[in-house]
Amino acid sequence: MDITMNELGDKAAIRDVLSRYCRGLDRMDKDMARAVFAPQASANYYGIYTGTGHGFIDWVWEAHRGMETHSHQITNVLIELDGDSAVSEAYVTVVLQQQRETGAVEIQARGRYLDRWSKRAGCWLIVEREHVIDAQSEVPLQAIAKSAESRRDRDDASYRFFS
Repeated sequence: MDITMNELGDKAAIRDVLSRYCRGLDRMDKDMARAVFAPQASANYYGIYTGTGHGFIDWVWEAHRGMETHSHQITNVLIELDGDSAVSEAYVTVVLQQQRETGAVEIQARGRYLDRWSKRAGCWLIVEREHVIDAQSEVPLQAIAKSAESRRDRDDASYRFFS
């Protein structure tokens, strides 16, 4: 398989966009999370949300606001390029912790982001996303704990490193 430096650069750029999406969600940086979607991108999170990418960010913001912690990780990213278009499959693990009246719980979801991409003005944007959940579980927790440095805002330690 012959791959050019431009193709390697495009694949790395797409992986960076996926990482910024997760970082935007976990740090509750709405502008960062919205920036991964083209303005009219479609989003189908089966059984959860159907609409636009920006609409999903608005919807998930309210859901995440009620969580104590959330963490999104991307692995196994497969990308196929076709000029200024691409498709990708990225495995995602989402861990959500929530305090309920009945006690603390952790929800773990493992699934995949299936994305169509468009390169516009040199930037890769998601134009269509389908989110498939392959497995999900919920377990009770004794307590929810995290370090004081872990923040869901711009006071998170990571903002000192990335500007």
